[in-house]
Amino acid sequence: MPGISNRGKFNILRAIFRAQALPTNFFVALVTSAVAPTADTNVKSELTELANGNGYVTGGISLAKNSTDFDVLTEDDTNDRALVQIKDLVWTASGGSLPAAGGARYAVLTDDNATQGSREVWAFWDLTSDRQVSVGQTLTLQDAEIRLND
Repeated sequence: MPGISNRGKFNILRAIFRAQALPTNFFVALVTSAVAPTADTNVKSELTELANGNGYVTGGISLAKNSTDFDVLTEDDTNDRALVQIKDLVWTASGGSLPAAGGARYAVLTDDNATQGSREVWAFWDLTSDRQVSVGQTLTLQDAEIRLND
């Protein structure tokens, strides 16, 4: 199940109503099922990120704040919500299975803090089960949405 963390909600409101600076970039990282992200998750160090290697780079995939990386923006009056969708993100296993052990269970959207563990978690998605792909195969996060409801 997707969600916006309370920290993400706070940061959105702080940026809009108090003109606080937004991150230059966002990142989508993959984490294991060791600890599930929830609305109360604040920083990435509270989770277990996949190990670097075999096609995964610690920190995840960088996203710029633009209409290419956040490729769908919708106002939905029928369902009383607005949403933004992230472009499809692809990790390709190379040199071994991705991840090398265990599985990727969640994806998290974080800010760009230089200290990896201090990156704030803004949103998260459940991949529904642990995912592991073999050499040459891809793990794709497709049409991931962030929804704001009243």
